[in-house]
Amino acid sequence: MDQLLDFVSTIRHDGHGGVADALSTEWVAERFGAQVPDDSLPRIVELRRAIRSLFALAVRPDPPSKADANRLMDPQEAVATLNAAARPRLTQLTWPANGMPSLIDRMEPTDVTTTVLATLAQAAIQFLTGPERERLQACPAPRCVLYFVKQHPRQAWCKPSCGNRARVSKYYKTHR
Repeated sequence: MDQLLDFVSTIRHDGHGGVADALSTEWVAERFGAQVPDDSLPRIVELRRAIRSLFALAVRPDPPSKADANRLMDPQEAVATLNAAARPRLTQLTWPANGMPSLIDRMEPTDVTTTVLATLAQAAIQFLTGPERERLQACPAPRCVLYFVKQHPRQAWCKPSCGNRARVSKYYKTHR
């Protein structure tokens, strides 16, 4: 799950009212130990956009991340993008005659970019269909565009600095 949240968090507030994109082939190489070609970056960015669109859907009725509000994919398009990226990875059930059933996760032979996309897509599918989805939140702090998973019921921001920024902003608005 951490790898997935790191992936969707490669979009950050740039400090000037916009967003900065930290996703690069170097980022992929650091996380996956494999170098992907530069021309594969648009496919990876498209998968991130689909996952962030599905995260926005998952946090409803709360608002999505400010970075996604105007760039959301249609939910069906996002699901199709996610499923297409996940295809080379197969999870199969095995049940030996005198043993316990188990799952085998295998990957069809493919190029490194497709492997990275399939790994991220499967992580997103597991997350979005799992119990942690209920704790997914878009950080409401000013200038934050991140999604996070609440670790305890009272957690309101993705990190303490966002909480401080929100409190300062609220104080400034009430005392101005």
